[in-house]
Amino acid sequence: MTAERLVIVGGDAAGMAAASQARRLRKPGELAITAFERGHFTSYSACGIPYWVGGEVDGPDALIARTAAEHRARDIDLRMRTEVVELDLDRGRVRTRELDNGGRETWTGFDKLVLATGARPRRPRLPGIDAPGVHGVQTLDDGRALLDTLEASAGRRAVVVGAGYIGVEMAEALIRRGYRVTVLERSAQPMSTLDPDMGALVHEAMCAMGIETVRGTAVTGVLTGGGGTSLLERSRELGGSRACAVTTEDAEYPADVVVLGMGVRPETTLAAAAGLPLGESGGLLTDLAMRVRGQDHIWAGGDCVEVWDLVSGRTRHIALGTHANKHGQIIGTNVGGGYATFPGVVGTAVSKVCDLEIARTGLLERHADAAGLRFVTTTVEATNRAGYYPGARPMHVKMLAEHRTGRLLGVQIVGREGAGKRVDIAAVALTAGMTVEQMTALDLGYAPPFSPVWDPVLVAARKATRAVREAGD
Repeated sequence: MTAERLVIVGGDAAGMAAASQARRLRKPGELAITAFERGHFTSYSACGIPYWVGGEVDGPDALIARTAAEHRARDIDLRMRTEVVELDLDRGRVRTRELDNGGRETWTGFDKLVLATGARPRRPRLPGIDAPGVHGVQTLDDGRALLDTLEASAGRRAVVVGAGYIGVEMAEALIRRGYRVTVLERSAQPMSTLDPDMGALVHEAMCAMGIETVRGTAVTGVLTGGGGTSLLERSRELGGSRACAVTTEDAEYPADVVVLGMGVRPETTLAAAAGLPLGESGGLLTDLAMRVRGQDHIWAGGDCVEVWDLVSGRTRHIALGTHANKHGQIIGTNVGGGYATFPGVVGTAVSKVCDLEIARTGLLERHADAAGLRFVTTTVEATNRAGYYPGARPMHVKMLAEHRTGRLLGVQIVGREGAGKRVDIAAVALTAGMTVEQMTALDLGYAPPFSPVWDPVLVAARKATRAVREAGD
């Protein structure tokens, strides 16, 4: 009997989780697995890159969950530094290029195909944006390239473009390395993944940490060069090579290194060229089994897909390793002859900048507006521990509840130690479809070192319950 041929494009979380799960269910004689990865690393934690750069964790080896050799030992033919450049769906094959072998190209046939091509950092088309010293941070290769620049730099000035999760995490990493950091954000507040009133709390804390945060400003380019007086003159005179400043409409910000933290977009270039269905954000559209819509033998998972939002009832793009690993497990189960589904997400994310913890789940106000939902909002300030217990620190909790029904729609939390992971309470409540009134009866753990007698999330739920009642019809 000839083994079925499974080809996987992408060798990180979703792709290799799919390969490993499929191998558990089907032996090599039944299923031949070939995976292609263009980078130098496989099965790694991209979320750990800022902490590697900041020196808090070792890397890159510490961030790798399973090496290429370990995958091969499990009869998975993992081909590193090999880029898939074309999908031929009619003939059931992919065209690959070996990046370290003179660009040799070959065709590989498949019976089943998994697309796990991930996401790519947003890099606007601006003068100098591709200059040496300008770094996106998405892969371990990106992290290593950034560290090489930092170690070779004689200066200590860094500009981070964008104040989303990656931007604020990289700002912290650079602060830890002794850099003077300026963050440029085009929105009115940092962390557009929060509502502006909660983002303002993050801005206040970043300034207190010594991070210069310039809001409401759009980057117009990156200057390159060295020597001279004016940075602009320097760039013009020398023709430029390495980044030396970032420009906006009304200012220049000196930079020995520039980090792009403007988020990511799905990497679906191959899928689009092959005519596969994409959503509004450019991510692949799949069914609950993670099978690409309209295709019997093609699956997709990880940062290249759009997922179902359980709260808004729409698809959206959320790039997180938690989802990617789950997608891979589900795909591998289905490819391996089992059955599994991915029901959707509520949009939970947590991050930190220095000692400030930032978390959200569910919808922001603008998301609820876009979904046509009527809602009320409440915000409370409480403490992470009993107020009399040493080390109690303030935290803010914002809650959105649906008008009339009181259904929980979203929660945002900004605070110090112990604040961020409280968002998991809300994530479970959202998944269960609970109302804010039902949340007030949740039996949460209590002891003075961990929480006030009324946890801040429950205080917010009580206030939201009153707001729903007062809003009436």
